Amino acid sequence: MTATPDPREDEPTAGLVEKLTSLAKRRGFIFQSSEIYGGINAIYDFGPLGVALRRNIRSLWWRHMVELRHDVVGLESGIIMHPRVWEASGHVQTFHDPLVECRNCHGRFRADHLKPVAEVELEDAQLGPEARKALKSGKLDATRPMCPNCGAQDFSEERQFNLMFKTYLGPVQDSAAQVYLRPETAQGMFVQFQNVLNSTRKKIPFGIGQVGKSFRNEISPGNYIFRLREFEQMEMEFFVKPGTDEQWFSYWLDERFRWWRDVLGVKAENLRLRPHAEDELSHYAKAAQDVEYLYPFGWQELEGIANRTNFDLSRHSEFSGRDLSYFDEETKERYIPYVIEPAMGIDRCMFTLMLDAYDEEDVRGEKRVVLRFHPDVAPIQVAVLPLSKNEQLLPTSREVEEALRPYFRIEYDETQSIGRRYRRHDEIGTPYAVTIDFDTLNDHAVTIRERDSMEQVRVPIEALVSELQGRFKH
Repeated sequence: MTATPDPREDEPTAGLVEKLTSLAKRRGFIFQSSEIYGGINAIYDFGPLGVALRRNIRSLWWRHMVELRHDVVGLESGIIMHPRVWEASGHVQTFHDPLVECRNCHGRFRADHLKPVAEVELEDAQLGPEARKALKSGKLDATRPMCPNCGAQDFSEERQFNLMFKTYLGPVQDSAAQVYLRPETAQGMFVQFQNVLNSTRKKIPFGIGQVGKSFRNEISPGNYIFRLREFEQMEMEFFVKPGTDEQWFSYWLDERFRWWRDVLGVKAENLRLRPHAEDELSHYAKAAQDVEYLYPFGWQELEGIANRTNFDLSRHSEFSGRDLSYFDEETKERYIPYVIEPAMGIDRCMFTLMLDAYDEEDVRGEKRVVLRFHPDVAPIQVAVLPLSKNEQLLPTSREVEEALRPYFRIEYDETQSIGRRYRRHDEIGTPYAVTIDFDTLNDHAVTIRERDSMEQVRVPIEALVSELQGRFKH
C-alpha cells in the first residue's frame, strides 16, 4: 500500500529520521546499545535526555490513566511467567509472522513487509547500498518485491516464525525448564484479575494499568526505534459488563485520541483513528482501532485500542481451572467480563514526539534547529544561563537555579557563548531560558527567553517562579 502523501509541505520531512538520529546521539537522547562492540540490532540505550523524556511520558500516562481516575489501579507483573500463560493466551499457537529468506544475501524478512518494487521509494531508510543501486538501474520486475539489503528478487518459500524469546528457568536447559520473555504486559493483568479485585474491592467497570518491558523477536525491526526487539509498553485492561463493551470501546477511543492531541501536544493533522478491517483483527478481538501518526514513511500505528471480549479471562479460567468470573452484588449476576485495552509503547511515543517537535528555520541567515516539545514532556523545562563565567554573576546565578529547582526540571549551563547555549537548548527542546547578566546585579531582574518565538522579557527575580508557573499552565 502506497504511503499517504505528507501534507506538511513546509516541514523538512526529507531525511528527517536521519537528522533526528544524528541529533539524538549528539545530544544524549538515544545511543546504539553495545556500540563499542559494533552494536546489536534493534536494541537501544537511552542517554540523560532520553531518560528524562521517557520518565515524563510514563508520568503523564500514569497520571491520566491511573492517578486521576477512581476506576483504575496499577500492577507490576513479572517479565517471566508460567509457560501455560502463553498457551492459554494463544501466543504459542498464533503469535507468528511470515518469514522469507533472500537466496542471494540470506537476509531474512517479514514477507508482509516486502513491497512490490513499484511501491519502494529510493529514500527508504531501510534500503542498503546494493538495493539502492539495483532500484536505480530500472531493471527490476516492478510487480515483485526486492530484498532491502541487496536488491535481489529471489526469496525462499514463506514459513511461520514465532516471535517470543525463549529462555530457561533454573540450571537445567531442557523442555521442562523452558519459559518465555513476555511479548506483552497484558497477560499479567488477566492472571491477577481476581487478586486485584479481592484486594481493592473494586466493582466493574474498573481497570488495571501497567508499565513494563516486553520482548519480541522481530524478523525485520527498523525505522530507528519505531520497531524494536526490547521495548517498553504502557497498557490498561478495562473490565466491563458484556453488553456495555461497545459503549466503553467508543469512550476509550475518544479518551486516547484526546490524550495524544491535548496532553502530549501532538499536531492534530498528524493523527488519525483507523478501524481494523475484519481480516486484520487479532484472534481475541471483536473490534480494534489504531491511533495512527503520519511518519516520514507513511501512516503507522501509534497506539492500539481493542475490544478483547472475554477471551483472555475465559481461556485462563479453562487452562488454570480457576473461576475468573465476576459476581455483581447489585444485579445478582455472574459473568466473565469483557475487556477494552488501550496499549502503546514508550519507545514509539518518544520517537513520535521527537519527530513531531522537530523544526528548522532560518534566523538571520543561519539554520536554527528546534524541538518544539510540549512543556510537560520537555526533558529540561528551564535553562539557567549566566551571561558569562564572570565571578560576580555566578553566585546570583546559582541562587536563581536553587530557587527554580523545586518547581521545574532545571539545567544550569555556563559553558560557551550565550548564543551557542541558546541554540543548544533550542535543539533539545527547552521551553524557557533564564539569563543572568550584569544588569541583574543592579536591578535584581533576569531575562526569560521563550524557545518558540525567541521573545525576551525582563522579570524581577522575586517574581520569577510565579511568572514561569503561569507560562507552564497555558
